[in-house]
Amino acid sequence: MKNQPVASPELIIGAMRSLVIDMTNNAKSGHPGMALDVAPAVYALFHDHLVSDPRHPNWENRDRFVLSSGHNSALLYAILHLSGYALTMDDLKAFRQLGSKTPGHPEVGVTEGVDASGGPLGQGIAQAVGMAMAEKALRAQYPGTESFFGHYTYCLCGDGCLEEGISQEAISLAGKNRLNRLILIYDANGATLDGPTSDSLSENVKLRFLASEWDVIEVEDGNDYKAVSKAIGKAKKGANYPTLIILHTRIGFGSPKEGSHKTHGSPLGEEDGAFAKANYKYDYPAFTVPKDVYVEMTAEFGMRGERAYLAAMEAKKAFGADHPDVLKRFEDGFARNYEDYPIAWPSFDKPEATRVSSGRVLQAIHDALPFTFGGSADVAGSTNTNLKNEPIWSLEHPEGRDVHWGIREFAMTAAVNGIILHGGLLPYCSTFFVFSDYMKPAIRLASLQELPAIYILTHDSLAVGEDGPTHQPIEQFAMLRSIPNCDLYRPADGKETIAAYQHALSKKNGPTALVLSRQNLPQLEQSSIEGALKGGYVIYDDPKATFLLLATGSEVSASIEIAKKLAEKKIHVSVISLPCIEAFLREDQKYIDSVLSLPREKRISIEMASTFGWGDLSAYHLGVDSFGASGKSAAVLERCGFDEASLFASVEKIVAGR
Repeated sequence: MKNQPVASPELIIGAMRSLVIDMTNNAKSGHPGMALDVAPAVYALFHDHLVSDPRHPNWENRDRFVLSSGHNSALLYAILHLSGYALTMDDLKAFRQLGSKTPGHPEVGVTEGVDASGGPLGQGIAQAVGMAMAEKALRAQYPGTESFFGHYTYCLCGDGCLEEGISQEAISLAGKNRLNRLILIYDANGATLDGPTSDSLSENVKLRFLASEWDVIEVEDGNDYKAVSKAIGKAKKGANYPTLIILHTRIGFGSPKEGSHKTHGSPLGEEDGAFAKANYKYDYPAFTVPKDVYVEMTAEFGMRGERAYLAAMEAKKAFGADHPDVLKRFEDGFARNYEDYPIAWPSFDKPEATRVSSGRVLQAIHDALPFTFGGSADVAGSTNTNLKNEPIWSLEHPEGRDVHWGIREFAMTAAVNGIILHGGLLPYCSTFFVFSDYMKPAIRLASLQELPAIYILTHDSLAVGEDGPTHQPIEQFAMLRSIPNCDLYRPADGKETIAAYQHALSKKNGPTALVLSRQNLPQLEQSSIEGALKGGYVIYDDPKATFLLLATGSEVSASIEIAKKLAEKKIHVSVISLPCIEAFLREDQKYIDSVLSLPREKRISIEMASTFGWGDLSAYHLGVDSFGASGKSAAVLERCGFDEASLFASVEKIVAGR
């Protein structure tokens, strides 16, 4: 028989709610509404179910908890503090202050116990889906590891998350792949920022999830922590499907404005806060928690996690004694140790599109690294991400590493974030470059979380031709380059494509976008993997050069041809290949100056895209600052000034000063 709790559930929940009131009042900002109504559910999850060890916060087999409704961060910090994570009362007092461990929305890497950054509504659901995908895939890829690997992924969301379109992409993806260890807790509190949910939402959420192949459990009174705990226990036993738990609650529970959207994003204040605390029967000064609360959470959450961690370590040790190679591979995946897995890089001896080169390089990486896991948004045949001799990841082949993401670019990208946050796999995703617009918010969150995601983006220019301006990227170059921590590689040939992948595999603090051509490009004798890894180098050197042509991708070979023809006219230019401007500008100034050996006024950028962003590197820009057109590739290029004759004439005019 279980011992009586040292502190009652009501006392612990009261402490959680009171800390939320104190934190938001002290900061004079924050979102207490949802935190106050959903506190019993978070208590039930952490006290009764969640398996994690605060002493080992990065343990690979901990249950994951994603706060998709990131504005609810005060409650997360409160429960992490009570549960023994490295989060002090002083940290709670510094809520939303510059440099604190308790930022306004959860940030992974800032606060121990935070498994994912949250705030952009809906993305947390997709990140949780990615975590659940990783857990399921790894269990299938490493049979026999069940004794130390196999966990649940929990996610807490609100109405705002479910109204964002990414949620349906992610929900559909999870249902299709039967992610039965994914449990989504939905706080249906009847309010959003502007008013009651009835102003903007009338759908039957339960039927929506059932139609997407989920199990659904409803808890009529979300304040009944016993009912919530029972629902979570039932969800954990679910055999085939992910589970949605719908909690019916009242926003701002216990406050004078209970049930009103006005509690969503504003502190209660001292008077209303005192009123709420009286309702919770919590008669303690601000930022005060009775010792018994800590003792109880340590006895339940802390000891459960410690026991599970120690048992897993013993089981892993025993498994490793019998299967050392398998265990090494398993641990190398989590450590992102790829050094012991040599890749047989392909060679290139004839013209081909860099998307084709990319496919060959990706296959070589896949053959060498057992951690690869990815695919495309239904365009694998075009992006060359279809793998040989690899089953599609599916119910029939959960061990498969070729993922058919479906036409879900946003969820695909966010799920890759979740897979990286989970660890153990090397994920990538792919689509046409122009559709990176659909991916952008998740790319930004990957960059913010410093996640080394890999994006394979093909059909990189006007040369797409007949598909027209809807499929011809223009401003996407500038968009991706503007995101901090995100590197854009646009290789000119096969060797530079290898460099782009080598960069992506070695990068640790953000994503890499590989932007690849549809049309064939020549293999350049002067191209260099080493130079491309530096982001930029002199690929055609004329000692008499009076101008530098700065080019990327398909425009590099075109620029070399222009340089050769100009030389015949006694006009001298050198060509700089800049496959990755971001990497180039991180080199030391001496190297940068050696490549950009002439002043800015003697440089011309040449890229079949928006000229936005080139101003710091060159004074003259040959680009495309309007949308393209539908027609044969050659005709479109001529119209936009990127056919061979027009480009030559434009460069000659600038260099000759005409």
